[in-house]
Amino acid sequence: MSEQRPGHRRTRLALAALTAGAATAAWALRDLPAAFGRRPDGRSARIRNSPQYRDGVFHNAPSALAGNVTAPHLDRPTLARMINDRHLGRPTHPVPTVRPAPAGPAAEGVEVVWYGHASALVEIEGSRVLLDPVWSDRCSPVAQLGPKRLHPVPVKLEELPQVDVVLISHDHYDHLDMATVRRLTDSQSAPFAVPLGIGGHLRRWGVPEHRIIELDWDETCTLGELTVTLTSAHHFSGRATTRNTTLWGSWVIAGPTRKVYYTGDSGYFEGYAAIGEQHGPFDAALVQIGAYDQAWADIHMTPEDAVRAHRDLQAGLLVPVHWCTFNLGLHPWAEPVERLLAEAKAQAVPVAVPRPGERVDVDSPAEPDRWWEQAV
Repeated sequence: MSEQRPGHRRTRLALAALTAGAATAAWALRDLPAAFGRRPDGRSARIRNSPQYRDGVFHNAPSALAGNVTAPHLDRPTLARMINDRHLGRPTHPVPTVRPAPAGPAAEGVEVVWYGHASALVEIEGSRVLLDPVWSDRCSPVAQLGPKRLHPVPVKLEELPQVDVVLISHDHYDHLDMATVRRLTDSQSAPFAVPLGIGGHLRRWGVPEHRIIELDWDETCTLGELTVTLTSAHHFSGRATTRNTTLWGSWVIAGPTRKVYYTGDSGYFEGYAAIGEQHGPFDAALVQIGAYDQAWADIHMTPEDAVRAHRDLQAGLLVPVHWCTFNLGLHPWAEPVERLLAEAKAQAVPVAVPRPGERVDVDSPAEPDRWWEQAV
Protein backbone atom coordinates (compact mmCIF):
# COMPACT_ATOMS: atom_id res chain seq x y z
CA MET A 1 0.00 0.00 0.00
CA SER A 2 1.44 3.37 -0.98
CA GLU A 3 2.10 5.92 1.76
CA GLN A 4 -0.39 8.80 1.90
CA ARG A 5 1.08 12.15 0.92
CA PRO A 6 1.22 14.88 3.63
CA GLY A 7 -0.88 17.21 1.49
CA HIS A 8 -3.61 14.60 1.14
CA ARG A 9 -3.51 13.95 4.88
CA ARG A 10 -3.94 17.64 5.66
CA THR A 11 -6.83 17.86 3.20
CA ARG A 12 -8.58 14.89 4.81
CA LEU A 13 -8.10 16.41 8.28
CA ALA A 14 -9.40 19.78 7.09
CA LEU A 15 -12.47 18.16 5.55
CA ALA A 16 -13.10 16.17 8.72
CA ALA A 17 -12.82 19.33 10.81
CA LEU A 18 -15.13 21.20 8.44
CA THR A 19 -17.69 18.38 8.57
CA ALA A 20 -17.53 18.27 12.37
CA GLY A 21 -17.89 22.05 12.54
CA ALA A 22 -20.90 22.01 10.24
CA ALA A 23 -22.49 19.26 12.30
CA THR A 24 -21.88 21.21 15.50
CA ALA A 25 -23.35 24.37 13.98
CA ALA A 26 -26.37 22.45 12.70
CA TRP A 27 -26.93 20.97 16.16
CA ALA A 28 -26.62 24.39 17.80
CA LEU A 29 -29.15 25.88 15.38
CA ARG A 30 -31.61 22.98 15.43
CA ASP A 31 -34.17 24.88 17.55
CA LEU A 32 -33.74 28.25 15.85
CA PRO A 33 -36.86 28.14 13.64
CA ALA A 34 -39.05 27.09 16.57
CA ALA A 35 -37.52 29.72 18.87
CA PHE A 36 -38.61 32.44 16.45
CA GLY A 37 -42.17 31.40 17.25
CA ARG A 38 -45.07 31.85 14.87
CA ARG A 39 -45.88 35.15 13.20
CA PRO A 40 -49.58 36.06 13.32
CA ASP A 41 -50.98 36.17 9.80
CA GLY A 42 -53.37 39.04 10.44
CA ARG A 43 -56.44 36.94 9.76
CA SER A 44 -57.40 36.86 13.43
CA ALA A 45 -60.39 39.12 13.91
CA ARG A 46 -59.24 40.01 17.41
CA ILE A 47 -55.87 41.21 16.14
CA ARG A 48 -57.33 42.92 13.09
CA ASN A 49 -59.89 44.79 15.20
CA SER A 50 -57.48 45.88 17.93
CA PRO A 51 -57.23 49.69 18.29
CA GLN A 52 -53.45 49.16 18.55
CA TYR A 53 -53.23 47.34 15.17
CA ARG A 54 -52.99 48.92 11.74
CA ASP A 55 -50.99 48.40 8.54
CA GLY A 56 -50.12 44.88 9.63
CA VAL A 57 -48.40 45.76 12.92
CA PHE A 58 -49.12 46.93 16.46
CA HIS A 59 -48.38 50.50 17.52
CA ASN A 60 -47.68 52.40 20.72
CA ALA A 61 -50.24 54.94 21.83
CA PRO A 62 -49.27 58.49 20.79
CA SER A 63 -47.04 60.03 23.46
CA ALA A 64 -45.49 63.46 23.93
CA LEU A 65 -43.27 62.05 26.70
CA ALA A 66 -41.90 58.88 25.12
CA GLY A 67 -41.61 59.98 21.51
CA ASN A 68 -42.07 57.74 18.51
CA VAL A 69 -38.93 55.57 18.50
CA THR A 70 -40.03 51.93 18.38
CA ALA A 71 -36.67 50.15 18.49
CA PRO A 72 -33.08 50.87 19.62
CA HIS A 73 -31.31 53.44 17.43
CA LEU A 74 -28.05 51.68 16.53
CA ASP A 75 -25.98 54.39 14.85
CA ARG A 76 -22.20 54.20 14.55
CA PRO A 77 -21.38 55.80 17.94
CA THR A 78 -23.85 53.48 19.69
CA LEU A 79 -22.39 50.43 17.99
CA ALA A 80 -18.91 51.58 19.06
CA ARG A 81 -20.08 51.87 22.66
CA MET A 82 -21.62 48.41 22.44
CA ILE A 83 -18.20 47.06 21.51
CA ASN A 84 -16.11 49.13 23.90
CA ASP A 85 -18.38 49.40 26.96
CA ARG A 86 -20.03 45.99 27.06
CA HIS A 87 -17.76 44.83 29.88
CA LEU A 88 -19.21 47.47 32.21
CA GLY A 89 -22.44 45.49 32.54
CA ARG A 90 -20.83 42.48 34.22
CA PRO A 91 -20.14 42.09 37.95
CA THR A 92 -16.57 41.24 38.94
CA HIS A 93 -17.52 38.89 41.80
CA PRO A 94 -20.29 36.29 42.25
CA VAL A 95 -23.77 37.72 42.67
CA PRO A 96 -25.31 36.71 46.03
CA THR A 97 -28.45 34.63 45.61
CA VAL A 98 -30.95 33.08 48.02
CA ARG A 99 -32.51 29.66 47.63
CA PRO A 100 -36.22 30.12 48.32
CA ALA A 101 -37.66 28.12 51.19
CA PRO A 102 -39.93 25.20 50.28
CA ALA A 103 -43.31 26.57 49.33
CA GLY A 104 -46.20 26.48 51.76
CA PRO A 105 -49.60 28.03 51.21
CA ALA A 106 -49.58 31.22 49.15
CA ALA A 107 -49.35 34.41 51.21
CA GLU A 108 -52.63 35.87 52.39
CA GLY A 109 -51.16 39.35 52.05
CA VAL A 110 -48.81 40.41 49.26
CA GLU A 111 -45.34 38.88 48.88
CA VAL A 112 -42.88 38.85 45.99
CA VAL A 113 -40.04 36.47 45.16
CA TRP A 114 -37.67 37.91 42.56
CA TYR A 115 -35.67 35.30 40.62
CA GLY A 116 -33.56 37.76 38.63
CA HIS A 117 -34.10 40.06 35.64
CA ALA A 118 -37.89 40.31 35.13
CA SER A 119 -38.83 36.86 36.45
CA ALA A 120 -40.80 36.97 39.69
CA LEU A 121 -43.50 35.24 41.69
CA VAL A 122 -46.26 37.40 43.13
CA GLU A 123 -48.37 35.95 45.92
CA ILE A 124 -51.51 37.94 46.56
CA GLU A 125 -54.31 36.97 48.92
CA GLY A 126 -53.86 33.23 48.43
CA SER A 127 -53.11 33.28 44.67
CA ARG A 128 -49.79 32.88 42.88
CA VAL A 129 -48.76 34.68 39.68
CA LEU A 130 -45.55 33.97 37.76
CA LEU A 131 -44.14 36.88 35.73
CA ASP A 132 -42.02 36.61 32.57
CA PRO A 133 -40.23 33.38 33.55
CA VAL A 134 -36.82 32.87 31.91
CA TRP A 135 -34.81 29.94 33.29
CA SER A 136 -32.39 29.37 30.40
CA ASP A 137 -28.70 30.22 30.65
CA ARG A 138 -29.00 32.69 27.77
CA CYS A 139 -31.76 35.00 26.58
CA SER A 140 -31.37 34.14 22.93
CA PRO A 141 -32.91 31.99 20.18
CA VAL A 142 -29.69 29.93 20.26
CA ALA A 143 -28.59 28.13 23.42
CA GLN A 144 -24.86 28.65 22.69
CA LEU A 145 -25.00 32.36 21.80
CA GLY A 146 -26.38 35.58 23.22
CA PRO A 147 -26.38 37.30 26.62
CA LYS A 148 -25.45 34.78 29.30
CA ARG A 149 -26.85 34.64 32.81
CA LEU A 150 -24.68 36.48 35.35
CA HIS A 151 -25.84 34.41 38.31
CA PRO A 152 -27.40 30.97 38.73
CA VAL A 153 -31.16 30.58 38.80
CA PRO A 154 -32.02 30.53 42.53
CA VAL A 155 -34.37 27.53 42.24
CA LYS A 156 -35.12 24.85 39.67
CA LEU A 157 -38.16 25.59 37.55
CA GLU A 158 -39.79 22.29 38.46
CA GLU A 159 -39.45 23.17 42.17
CA LEU A 160 -41.72 26.19 41.87
CA PRO A 161 -45.09 25.88 43.59
CA GLN A 162 -48.17 25.51 41.46
CA VAL A 163 -49.25 28.92 40.20
CA ASP A 164 -52.63 30.25 39.13
CA VAL A 165 -51.44 32.03 35.99
CA VAL A 166 -48.25 32.81 34.05
CA LEU A 167 -48.16 36.39 32.77
CA ILE A 168 -46.03 37.42 29.77
CA SER A 169 -45.41 41.11 29.03
CA HIS A 170 -44.00 40.79 25.48
CA ASP A 171 -42.14 38.38 23.24
CA HIS A 172 -38.50 39.51 23.53
CA TYR A 173 -36.12 36.70 24.48
CA ASP A 174 -35.37 38.04 27.96
CA HIS A 175 -39.11 37.87 28.79
CA LEU A 176 -40.41 34.93 26.75
CA ASP A 177 -38.19 31.84 26.60
CA MET A 178 -39.19 28.80 24.56
CA ALA A 179 -37.41 26.24 26.73
CA THR A 180 -38.93 27.65 29.90
CA VAL A 181 -42.43 27.70 28.39
CA ARG A 182 -42.09 24.08 27.32
CA ARG A 183 -40.97 23.03 30.80
CA LEU A 184 -43.77 24.98 32.46
CA THR A 185 -46.27 23.31 30.14
CA ASP A 186 -45.21 19.99 31.67
CA SER A 187 -44.66 21.04 35.30
CA GLN A 188 -47.61 23.42 35.77
CA SER A 189 -51.30 23.34 34.89
CA ALA A 190 -51.84 27.12 34.95
CA PRO A 191 -52.86 29.13 31.89
CA PHE A 192 -50.57 31.60 30.15
CA ALA A 193 -52.06 35.10 29.86
CA VAL A 194 -50.34 36.99 27.05
CA PRO A 195 -50.77 40.05 24.82
CA LEU A 196 -52.46 39.55 21.43
CA GLY A 197 -50.44 37.54 18.95
CA ILE A 198 -48.16 35.78 21.44
CA GLY A 199 -50.55 32.85 21.53
CA GLY A 200 -49.09 31.84 18.16
CA HIS A 201 -45.67 31.35 19.75
CA LEU A 202 -47.15 29.27 22.55
CA ARG A 203 -49.13 27.06 20.16
CA ARG A 204 -46.00 26.32 18.16
CA TRP A 205 -44.24 25.32 21.40
CA GLY A 206 -46.93 22.86 22.42
CA VAL A 207 -49.02 24.82 24.91
CA PRO A 208 -52.62 23.48 24.76
CA GLU A 209 -55.23 25.88 23.45
CA HIS A 210 -57.22 25.81 26.68
CA ARG A 211 -54.18 27.19 28.54
CA ILE A 212 -53.73 30.26 26.31
CA ILE A 213 -55.45 33.54 27.17
CA GLU A 214 -54.75 36.39 24.72
CA LEU A 215 -55.69 39.91 25.74
CA ASP A 216 -55.65 43.40 24.26
CA TRP A 217 -54.92 46.47 26.35
CA ASP A 218 -57.55 47.06 29.03
CA GLU A 219 -58.95 43.55 28.73
CA THR A 220 -59.38 41.53 31.92
CA CYS A 221 -59.36 37.86 32.83
CA THR A 222 -60.80 36.53 36.10
CA LEU A 223 -59.41 33.30 37.58
CA GLY A 224 -61.25 32.52 40.80
CA GLU A 225 -60.57 35.41 43.19
CA LEU A 226 -57.69 36.66 41.04
CA THR A 227 -58.12 39.24 38.29
CA VAL A 228 -55.41 40.17 35.78
CA THR A 229 -55.66 43.06 33.34
CA LEU A 230 -53.34 43.78 30.43
CA THR A 231 -52.52 47.49 30.40
CA SER A 232 -50.48 49.63 28.05
CA ALA A 233 -46.72 50.04 27.76
CA HIS A 234 -44.51 52.03 25.39
CA HIS A 235 -42.26 49.41 23.82
CA PHE A 236 -42.05 47.09 20.79
CA SER A 237 -41.92 43.36 19.97
CA GLY A 238 -40.20 40.87 17.70
CA ARG A 239 -38.16 37.67 17.81
CA ALA A 240 -36.72 37.53 14.28
CA THR A 241 -36.49 40.07 11.46
CA THR A 242 -40.07 41.34 11.76
CA ARG A 243 -41.18 43.71 14.49
CA ASN A 244 -44.45 44.55 16.21
CA THR A 245 -46.54 41.67 14.87
CA THR A 246 -47.40 40.82 18.49
CA LEU A 247 -48.59 43.20 21.19
CA TRP A 248 -46.69 44.22 24.35
CA GLY A 249 -48.01 45.46 27.65
CA SER A 250 -47.96 45.73 31.43
CA TRP A 251 -50.07 43.92 34.01
CA VAL A 252 -52.45 44.79 36.83
CA ILE A 253 -52.73 41.90 39.30
CA ALA A 254 -55.68 42.16 41.67
CA GLY A 255 -56.94 40.01 44.51
CA PRO A 256 -60.16 40.73 46.38
CA THR A 257 -58.65 43.78 48.15
CA ARG A 258 -54.95 44.07 47.21
CA LYS A 259 -53.23 45.06 43.95
CA VAL A 260 -49.80 44.74 42.34
CA TYR A 261 -48.56 46.28 39.08
CA TYR A 262 -45.82 45.03 36.74
CA THR A 263 -44.43 47.42 34.12
CA GLY A 264 -42.93 44.93 31.69
CA ASP A 265 -40.57 46.93 29.47
CA SER A 266 -41.49 50.51 28.62
CA GLY A 267 -40.33 54.02 28.17
CA TYR A 268 -41.78 56.60 30.54
CA PHE A 269 -45.11 57.79 29.12
CA GLU A 270 -48.49 59.27 30.00
CA GLY A 271 -49.96 55.81 30.39
CA TYR A 272 -48.66 55.40 33.93
CA ALA A 273 -50.77 58.25 35.25
CA ALA A 274 -53.81 56.88 33.42
CA ILE A 275 -53.22 53.37 34.81
CA GLY A 276 -52.78 54.75 38.31
CA GLU A 277 -56.00 56.71 38.00
CA GLN A 278 -57.99 53.78 36.63
CA HIS A 279 -56.54 50.84 38.56
CA GLY A 280 -54.57 52.25 41.50
CA PRO A 281 -53.58 52.61 44.17
CA PHE A 282 -51.26 49.58 44.23
CA ASP A 283 -49.69 47.90 47.22
CA ALA A 284 -46.52 47.36 45.19
CA ALA A 285 -45.14 47.81 41.71
CA LEU A 286 -42.43 45.77 40.02
CA VAL A 287 -40.72 48.38 37.87
CA GLN A 288 -38.12 48.03 35.11
CA ILE A 289 -34.92 49.92 36.00
CA GLY A 290 -32.12 48.45 33.85
CA ALA A 291 -30.86 48.19 30.26
CA TYR A 292 -31.49 51.89 29.59
CA ASP A 293 -29.52 54.08 27.21
CA GLN A 294 -29.97 57.37 25.38
CA ALA A 295 -30.21 55.40 22.11
CA TRP A 296 -33.42 53.73 23.27
CA ALA A 297 -34.79 56.16 25.85
CA ASP A 298 -38.30 55.97 24.36
CA ILE A 299 -38.65 52.25 25.09
CA HIS A 300 -36.73 51.65 28.36
CA MET A 301 -36.95 53.72 31.52
CA THR A 302 -34.01 55.07 33.47
CA PRO A 303 -34.06 54.55 37.25
CA GLU A 304 -35.26 58.12 37.65
CA ASP A 305 -38.06 57.42 35.19
CA ALA A 306 -38.95 54.35 37.24
CA VAL A 307 -39.48 56.42 40.38
CA ARG A 308 -41.56 58.92 38.44
CA ALA A 309 -43.69 56.14 36.96
CA HIS A 310 -44.10 54.57 40.39
CA ARG A 311 -45.47 57.82 41.77
CA ASP A 312 -47.80 58.21 38.77
CA LEU A 313 -49.12 54.70 39.43
CA GLN A 314 -50.02 55.58 43.02
CA ALA A 315 -48.01 52.57 44.17
CA GLY A 316 -46.67 51.78 47.62
CA LEU A 317 -43.51 49.65 47.64
CA LEU A 318 -41.21 49.77 44.59
CA VAL A 319 -39.53 46.45 43.74
CA PRO A 320 -36.95 47.00 40.97
CA VAL A 321 -36.67 44.41 38.21
CA HIS A 322 -34.96 44.06 34.81
CA TRP A 323 -31.42 44.37 36.13
CA CYS A 324 -28.64 42.19 37.62
CA THR A 325 -29.10 38.98 35.58
CA PHE A 326 -28.29 39.66 31.90
CA ASN A 327 -25.90 42.21 30.40
CA LEU A 328 -28.30 44.04 28.09
CA GLY A 329 -27.34 47.69 28.55
CA LEU A 330 -24.25 49.88 28.29
CA HIS A 331 -24.19 51.08 31.89
CA PRO A 332 -22.21 49.66 34.83
CA TRP A 333 -23.78 46.57 36.37
CA ALA A 334 -24.89 48.09 39.69
CA GLU A 335 -25.63 51.59 38.39
CA PRO A 336 -29.40 51.03 38.00
CA VAL A 337 -29.96 50.22 41.67
CA GLU A 338 -27.64 52.98 42.89
CA ARG A 339 -29.44 55.59 40.82
CA LEU A 340 -32.81 54.18 41.82
CA LEU A 341 -32.08 54.42 45.55
CA ALA A 342 -30.80 57.98 45.24
CA GLU A 343 -33.92 59.12 43.39
CA ALA A 344 -36.29 57.13 45.61
CA LYS A 345 -34.78 58.73 48.69
CA ALA A 346 -35.20 62.19 47.17
CA GLN A 347 -38.85 61.42 46.35
CA ALA A 348 -39.60 59.54 49.61
CA VAL A 349 -40.51 56.35 47.74
CA PRO A 350 -40.09 53.09 49.72
CA VAL A 351 -37.94 50.49 47.94
CA ALA A 352 -37.11 46.83 48.53
CA VAL A 353 -34.07 45.38 46.73
CA PRO A 354 -34.13 41.60 47.18
CA ARG A 355 -31.30 39.29 46.22
CA PRO A 356 -32.25 36.90 43.41
CA GLY A 357 -34.42 34.29 45.11
CA GLU A 358 -35.25 36.43 48.14
CA ARG A 359 -38.82 36.92 49.35
CA VAL A 360 -40.24 40.37 50.05
CA ASP A 361 -43.21 40.86 52.36
CA VAL A 362 -44.77 44.02 50.95
CA ASP A 363 -46.32 44.88 54.33
CA SER A 364 -42.99 44.70 56.19
CA PRO A 365 -40.11 44.96 53.69
CA ALA A 366 -36.48 44.93 54.81
CA GLU A 367 -34.38 48.02 54.24
CA PRO A 368 -31.93 47.62 51.30
CA ASP A 369 -28.67 46.24 52.72
CA ARG A 370 -26.51 46.99 49.65
CA TRP A 371 -25.80 43.32 48.97
CA TRP A 372 -24.84 44.14 45.36
CA GLU A 373 -21.64 45.78 46.59
CA GLN A 374 -20.30 42.27 47.22
CA ALA A 375 -20.35 41.63 43.47
CA VAL A 376 -19.10 44.95 42.08
